[in-house]
Amino acid sequence: METSTLKVAYIPDETVPQQSPVQQQPPSQQQNPQANRRGFIPRGQPRQVSPGAARPKQQADIPLRLLVPTQFVGAIIGKEGATIRNITKQTQSKIDIHRKENAGAAEKPITMHSTPEGCSAACRMIMTIMQKEAQDTKFTEEIPLKILAHNNFVGRLIGKEGRNLKKIEQETDSKITISPLQDLTLYNPERTITVKGSVEACCKAEEEIMKKIRESYENDIAAMNLQAHLIPGLNLNALGLFPPSSPGMPPPPLGSTPPTAAPYLPFVQQPESETVHLFIPALAVGAIIGKQGQHIKQLSRFAGASIKIAPAEGPDVKQRMVIITGPPEAQFKAQGRIYGKLKEENFFGPKEEVKLEAHIKVPSFAAGRVIGKGGKTVNELQNLTSAEVVVPREQTPDENDQVIVKITGHFYASQLAQRKIQEILAQVRRQQQQKNVQSGQPQPRRK
Repeated sequence: METSTLKVAYIPDETVPQQSPVQQQPPSQQQNPQANRRGFIPRGQPRQVSPGAARPKQQADIPLRLLVPTQFVGAIIGKEGATIRNITKQTQSKIDIHRKENAGAAEKPITMHSTPEGCSAACRMIMTIMQKEAQDTKFTEEIPLKILAHNNFVGRLIGKEGRNLKKIEQETDSKITISPLQDLTLYNPERTITVKGSVEACCKAEEEIMKKIRESYENDIAAMNLQAHLIPGLNLNALGLFPPSSPGMPPPPLGSTPPTAAPYLPFVQQPESETVHLFIPALAVGAIIGKQGQHIKQLSRFAGASIKIAPAEGPDVKQRMVIITGPPEAQFKAQGRIYGKLKEENFFGPKEEVKLEAHIKVPSFAAGRVIGKGGKTVNELQNLTSAEVVVPREQTPDENDQVIVKITGHFYASQLAQRKIQEILAQVRRQQQQKNVQSGQPQPRRK
């Protein structure tokens, strides 16, 4: 059984009136509980609602993920799965016990999809089962509640100077600790939140912890929806910025629904590959490359981009150039991870914003369009994006007749400026192609 995964879902009998203790779960979520699992971003077609039925209020599909001692998994499942079926039935939840993950490990993850109330009820039942099993088997060690949460949300859970966490501890009479950042990897961005106390205290703490995490998720979704309007030509649904519901994430599972593409602007036929030169502190090169090149290889696979560190131009250089090649989504992912890595590795102070310089090469004949008449366009770019955008004067075009545009700013400012510049270049290319068609000249190949 070590290499198998047990998945149990409760499907109610529609011919019998339902009187569940958890009343708020929309039927569509019961039937398709994995609809939002990968990356927590809605995919595919809109969910169907019965004709004439009131449209239910959508709740954040943040699964509750627990880490339980392997020796208690059998008790949680029960004989022929009877116990876990009872839990799913009573709480109207879908529960995945990931038995095949981390073969031989002392703990196994459990993922629960339901309403917040359903998840909390399932958590309480599992904690009670583990306590009873511990008594029956004379297991003397304390059994804490362990919650897995994406690192994106943990800072806000902790709060300034740890105030949020202290408040939860005081209100629930529990003790809460969180695993260190050093335990994170590119493909396992989850932290372990350990709650110690009575079953009642642990369950109250779970409710407050997950409430804070769901709030953080909803705020992030709102911010990303805003960014979707601000950054043209970028398919944010394809970015996978939000946590997967299980640690092993890179390729989507076979048969999964592909993300619904965000509409591109009319002149953007399809995402074309772009090259950006990103400058990082020379001392940070080792952190980006990783041991035996492991981190940069993982980052390249994750982002779907080619990522290379250019050779140092001299022995005492303070900056090194990272060459990133890939479509807009790959650029967003790769650059975002590099910004984050520099912050995590303390190359910038705790209160210091990470600001990096990026270079984009543009055709020399298009540089004037980026600058605008009297510098109008470049000034508007700077005001809109909060990034510093400079087209150095008196540049000598390179062998491809291209010049450099320099962009300096924090991550979102830099991304917005990059996309706006690419939007201008796309317009220039389209106009150039139209002129060539009208004059009967062959269209120039894009370099």
